[in-house]
Amino acid sequence: MFPLKDDVPSSRWPIVTVLIIVINVLVFFWEKLNFLGFEATIWKWGLVPYEFIHKVELTSGAPVSPVANVFSSMFMHGGFWHLGGNMLYLWIFGDNVEDQLGHFKFFFFYLLSGVVAALSFTYLFPNSRVPLVGASGAIAGVLGAYILRFPRARVYTLIFLGFFIQVVRIPALIVLGLWFVIQLLNAGASFTAAATSGTAWFAHVGGFVAGFALFPLLGGMKKRTVY
Repeated sequence: MFPLKDDVPSSRWPIVTVLIIVINVLVFFWEKLNFLGFEATIWKWGLVPYEFIHKVELTSGAPVSPVANVFSSMFMHGGFWHLGGNMLYLWIFGDNVEDQLGHFKFFFFYLLSGVVAALSFTYLFPNSRVPLVGASGAIAGVLGAYILRFPRARVYTLIFLGFFIQVVRIPALIVLGLWFVIQLLNAGASFTAAATSGTAWFAHVGGFVAGFALFPLLGGMKKRTVY
């Protein structure tokens, strides 16, 4: 399943969602074009659990605070498709969550979801020396909020059935619920494999749970206000 858009209109322009997307795109170009080189930039500014837990710097050059890495890592991506997939999900579901919370609270919510996501993975795999990068954890928080507030919303979804491709309207509860189940299954499987590469599934789970819990605490379940 590949979501394309939802059917919930926003009452105001999602300026923070758009700003986050723009920042992620600009940071990606900076990763590609800065003098350090792409891989070295990922290692320097991504969140390496071992560095955070043991308070050491594994890369050469001027040290970067592990706390700074927690925030910088959530605006970095490992490739074009990584970036594109994350920004698509943020664009589809972020505007409505921002609409409910308001601009300032949404930005706070997004960052806090990302922090919880990153630290969830870090404390579960404290000896991992692979940089953690990507907006997935923060966006998972957005998905957790969306499924709580708009479970009956319809998501236009691209379905691949062999040689046939069709767009169908599926309830958000099914689309995002299935997404979360897949994250849980892969997170469980990651305990039996070396957590040294691939996707940080537990970051997704941590972010989703954080968003699900934080959203009502920030007043997201109240009737939306327009201003």
